[in-house]
Amino acid sequence: MGSTHTYQQDPRNADIQININGELFHRDKAVISVFDSGFILGDGIWEGLRLHNGVIPFLDKHMKRLWEGAKALDLDMGLSREALMQRLYDTLDANDMEDHVHIRLMVSRGIKATPYQDPAVTISGPTIVIIPEYKNPDPSLNDRGVRLYTVYVRRGYADVQDPRINSHSKLNCIFGCIQAAKAGADEALMLDPHGHVATCNSTHFFIVRDGEVWTSSGDYCLDGITRRNVINLCKANGIPVYEKNFSVMQAYGADEAFVTGTFAGLTPVFDIDGRTIGEGRRGPMVDRLQALYLEMIHNECQGGR
Repeated sequence: MGSTHTYQQDPRNADIQININGELFHRDKAVISVFDSGFILGDGIWEGLRLHNGVIPFLDKHMKRLWEGAKALDLDMGLSREALMQRLYDTLDANDMEDHVHIRLMVSRGIKATPYQDPAVTISGPTIVIIPEYKNPDPSLNDRGVRLYTVYVRRGYADVQDPRINSHSKLNCIFGCIQAAKAGADEALMLDPHGHVATCNSTHFFIVRDGEVWTSSGDYCLDGITRRNVINLCKANGIPVYEKNFSVMQAYGADEAFVTGTFAGLTPVFDIDGRTIGEGRRGPMVDRLQALYLEMIHNECQGGR
């Protein structure tokens, strides 16, 4: 059993410098308070980023989503987007990083006077942590494909916990991840409250039927940066693409399936709930979209920082 986030181990990660509120610490010394809102309550937001040839692609889109999440949580970021972008690059430069790097950017509400949920007892500015690591996706995933398992945990309504917010509170996704792992799968396929396919626990899900690319309506999932890029690539290249409701049964009968995410880009899915998808190997649509996505990243990074 693997994971959509399986990566190649890199010994350089033992000595990375982690940025906490603008200060750099060796990973062994990088700590936060036990009174931090993120630790106590999962009260915060985050972004996953990649470094390609010295550039973080689509950084403006990630910053827009981060600030939108902060506004929804009524969380004062305490600095400008430009300042945070500079802090990201300063951290990468301090680690002498250029490529094959994954960055976890985390923002919590800050330190509390006492362990209680009310934001009013927060006594500091936000805690902003930047963890850059050398991470290459496991290349074997492209050949062995991802195995998904449909779990009982649903993506819920926005009035319970809006799934569009990239929050630290990911317990429903973790439950889904555990159930899928217990079933011997790589990731969970999660449904919406109406029984339609919504997304996966940490990636976004697409199927290909008769030359058309389908993904969920988007009503019950995060609007992923890679998900949106793939939709836009389809539109720009004459590939019919639909954000729509569809069932697990329709996914079983797909010609191809794949998942998307910032970490690994596009990864083919060969099995859902023990059903082989298509021919059980990477298909022409996945090959085409992978090539288009790599070209998109290359063009995005051409202009430098």
